[in-house]
Amino acid sequence: MGKALRVAAVVVTYNRLALLRQCLAALQAQTVAPAAVFVIDNASTDGTGEAVRAMAWPQLIYRNTGSNLGGAGGFAYGVREAALAGYDALWLMDDDTLPQPQALEALLQADEALDGAYGWLSSRALAPDGSDQPMNRQRRTPYTDLPGYDGERIPAVMASFVSLFLRTDRVWAYGLPIAEFFIWSDDWEYTRRLSLARPCYVVPASRVIHAMQNPGTVNIAADAPQRWARYRYFYRNDVVLYRREGLRGWLWLLAKDLWHTVQVLRDRRGQRLVRIATIWQGFAAGVRFHPAISYLP
Repeated sequence: MGKALRVAAVVVTYNRLALLRQCLAALQAQTVAPAAVFVIDNASTDGTGEAVRAMAWPQLIYRNTGSNLGGAGGFAYGVREAALAGYDALWLMDDDTLPQPQALEALLQADEALDGAYGWLSSRALAPDGSDQPMNRQRRTPYTDLPGYDGERIPAVMASFVSLFLRTDRVWAYGLPIAEFFIWSDDWEYTRRLSLARPCYVVPASRVIHAMQNPGTVNIAADAPQRWARYRYFYRNDVVLYRREGLRGWLWLLAKDLWHTVQVLRDRRGQRLVRIATIWQGFAAGVRFHPAISYLP
């Protein structure tokens, strides 16, 4: 058995203290404890900072970003902080992620079995009722989801930041998540960036509950009206992600956005023109959007 990895969990949070408490309790209950837990607070206004600083847990490290950087900015900030602190590996998750007790242990067992020869490892994400969370199903190609979770380790090319494990030297080699994305597609882009260079795997034995407030796939035709405005980030960021795949990526983008447009036209909740404009204005913004990848100093 090789030298034990010093793992830093990175949890990004914003105004969800009740969920964050559950996440931290689940991290404390791990059969193999992380060496540190970085709570990256996007300037919450619900007492998160005071509550976390009051917790008697020496491994807990609180960082306030100073403003709401979005999920993408929060992960870029947290990955940078934890990597520069010298930990061997990072375990990324949202504040509504509840790792099952053996989640980290199973990831470390896979790391040892692979002798570190991978880009990232991803857990199986379940809904509170035990079914698979559709938003977190990993992809076996950039265009197709995994068909299932049979096997010890399953090759994949994209995954979410809901329980993603990687060695820190990958961050030094391939850079940070793109903070400018703000929300959505930052995890798909980052995991695809690594999977283009190294084999990556899902570890079904590592399980987490994703207690998300708005479950389902990302689609402005199906999502709640109060979330429609933020979709400008999704349709913009997806262009950055898929144009890297060449002609097939562009065709995929056009087909997806056309299909979402058709679904909006069929939806009876109103504001069809506003939603269709969000799709195609986001696409146009993405064509002009060329964010740089930041690297550790």
